[in-house]
Amino acid sequence: MTKFSDLDLDPKVLKAISEAGYDTPTPIQAEAIPPALEGRDVLGIAQTGTGKTASFTLPMITMLRKGRARARMPRSLVLAPTRELAAQVAENFDIYAKHTKLTKALLIGGVSFKEQDLLIDKGVDVLIATPGRLLDHFERGKLILTDVKVMVVDEADRMLDMGFIPDIEKIFQLTPFTRQTLFFSATMAPEIERITNTFLSNPARVEVARQSTTSDTITQGLVQFKPSRRDRATAFKEKRDMLRALIEREGEECRNAIIFCNRKMDVDVVAKSLIKHGYNAAPIHGDLEQSQRMKTLDGFRDGTLRFLVASDVAARGLDIPNVSHVFNFDVPSHSEDYVHRIGRTGRAGRKGTALMLAVPADDKLLAAIEDLVKLEIPRVEAPEVARREPSRRRSSESANTDEAPKRTRRSRSRAKPAPELAETSVEEVDVIEPPIPDAVLPSAKPADAPRRGRKGRGRDTGPAQVGMGDHVPDFLLRSFAERNSG
Repeated sequence: MTKFSDLDLDPKVLKAISEAGYDTPTPIQAEAIPPALEGRDVLGIAQTGTGKTASFTLPMITMLRKGRARARMPRSLVLAPTRELAAQVAENFDIYAKHTKLTKALLIGGVSFKEQDLLIDKGVDVLIATPGRLLDHFERGKLILTDVKVMVVDEADRMLDMGFIPDIEKIFQLTPFTRQTLFFSATMAPEIERITNTFLSNPARVEVARQSTTSDTITQGLVQFKPSRRDRATAFKEKRDMLRALIEREGEECRNAIIFCNRKMDVDVVAKSLIKHGYNAAPIHGDLEQSQRMKTLDGFRDGTLRFLVASDVAARGLDIPNVSHVFNFDVPSHSEDYVHRIGRTGRAGRKGTALMLAVPADDKLLAAIEDLVKLEIPRVEAPEVARREPSRRRSSESANTDEAPKRTRRSRSRAKPAPELAETSVEEVDVIEPPIPDAVLPSAKPADAPRRGRKGRGRDTGPAQVGMGDHVPDFLLRSFAERNSG
């Protein structure tokens, strides 16, 4: 069995590896490090959680042991798709290079340009960056890439999925043609072949696992259920209920878990729902401040946070070794993401559990995932979900009955007792009206006299009537006659 001591690594690197508690390399490390040390381009394909980061970090430190970086001219470059993955690569570099004098700089969003400029001005041996922030520094004239000797693209397929192809192509054009290029990825989509043929020169292809396979250490399960109604609000509510029921059914075995959602807004809603029901949870996605994202990850790593509700920003490359469960609240839109999501558990030989919720609308996405992994995901019986108390929301049956209370403002106003105008007599009104001289009263006419239209002047309404029937009350006529007399 190959050991790290059998590889041609720098003694200071071997010492750091030993202090970190490692003795035997993983398959991807054992096969990728030798050709990398020879200066060859490497195309590494391995499922997530197999140690790809050390596969390029260890030989890079060994090759850079001699030489010194000049201001604004890094000697090596590592590109990562997300801030979290870039920060993790920087942490691994600190562990393995602690006995050397190599320097590094981390260029990611959410951090002040001024602080990063100070590091670049001093000269760094290893520059770890996300593509966008790297190009920002270059366009500001703060960075020169003509001295890059080793260039690494980590999670290459994710780079392409996130739309970084134009940025990657531009960065490659800014680096020397004689550079050494290392590509590492969990999956190798067909469109990446064109990129590797363009950027890599006769690479050593290292593939230690069948492309797009899932780890045997992960127990997978699929919970299928049909929402009671077709509208999204009802399905979303019932999925949250089902998620909590799954967590409760797993019991103490669910020490911690990452819960993946497809949309950022759903991440926030699911996290708030869990917190409301007494679970220790927090969200993480790309719209949050970088400081908050790192604080959340640190809390999840040290055990102070039990549930991490995440978008796919946390699905790639993050090394959190002790995750017991992964819950796919949504079926991934891209089948490759399923491999990366569930790869957050069952790492380094540990056992893990991955459960996924699916509704009938997810059938096509589910079929694509099972076709990719060449495995039918075992179906798991849905847990019983507690019914909602009827007092919280009025049932539809009561809403359709005459006895159902109407809560609109108009209905409340109608509930007030109406004034009894119909029972008011003319005599009662005459007591209130002031006395009117006979001279101003209209002359009386026989009861059978013809009536004029409404537009005629001096209109005669015949004998006085009581109430608000077909004839105008006498007290209204008196007021009208008084105004006309003036």
